[in-house]
Amino acid sequence: MTALKENFERLEEAIENACRAAGRPRAEVELMAVSKTYPAATIAEAAALGLRLFGENRVQEFAGKATELEGLRSDGSNAAADEPIRVHLIGHLQSNKAARAAELFDAVDAVDSLRLAERLNEAAAKLGKRLQILIEVKLSPEETKAGLDPESAEAAQLLERLPSLAHLHPHGLMTIAPWGVPEEETRACFRALREWRDRWAVSYPKLAWDVLSMGMSGDFAAAIQEGATRIRVGTALFGKRQPYTGPA
Repeated sequence: MTALKENFERLEEAIENACRAAGRPRAEVELMAVSKTYPAATIAEAAALGLRLFGENRVQEFAGKATELEGLRSDGSNAAADEPIRVHLIGHLQSNKAARAAELFDAVDAVDSLRLAERLNEAAAKLGKRLQILIEVKLSPEETKAGLDPESAEAAQLLERLPSLAHLHPHGLMTIAPWGVPEEETRACFRALREWRDRWAVSYPKLAWDVLSMGMSGDFAAAIQEGATRIRVGTALFGKRQPYTGPA
C-alpha cells in the first residue's frame, strides 16, 4: 500500500467519524484534495484512488501541470473520462491573471472583489464557458487573510451585480479560519460563514448558495460539525509539503 493510499483511507475514516458525530451523512461533505506544490504525477496517483476534486493556489504553478493532466480532464479515451477530475483555484487571484485562470481552471473559489468577478466574467465569455465561482469571505482579523468583509459596501455591490454576470455561476462561500486559536474561535468563524450564507440566501435569492467551503487538515472535523459542504485537505492527504519556490 502506498503512503498516499494509506493517508487517503485514514482521512476517509476521519471524515466519516466527523460526519457521524455531526449527525450528517458522509455524502453531504465533498473532499477537495489540495495539491499545491505537488507534481502532476501525484495528482494522477490521487485520481487513480478515486479523488476527483483538486485545489491549486497559483495560476502559474498549475499552468505547468495542466498539459500533463489533460487526459484526466478531457472526454477523450482516458479511463477517467467517464468522471474527469476538476481543478479549482483556491488561492488569492489578482485581477490581471483572471483571463489565464478562467482558461486553466474549472472554477475559481476565491472571488473577493467586484473587479475580479467582472474580469472573470469577461474572460469566460471569450472562452464560451460559464465559470463556477465561490465568494471568499474574510472572517479572521489576520491581515494576511484574503477575502471580502461581509459587512462592506464592496460585498453588497458584488452580490447585487453577480446575477447579471451571465458567464459566472456563483454557488456559495469559502473562508479560511484563523491559525493557532482555540477551537471555539475556529468554530465561531465557520458558524459565521454559515450564518452569512443563510442571511444572503434570503437577501439575494437569484444566487445559488449550496457550497460552504471551509475546514482544512487541522480543523475539518469542526467545520463539518458547523455545516461545511466542502473541506480542503492537503497535508493530511499528501503529507508535509515543500515550500513553493516557483513563479506566483
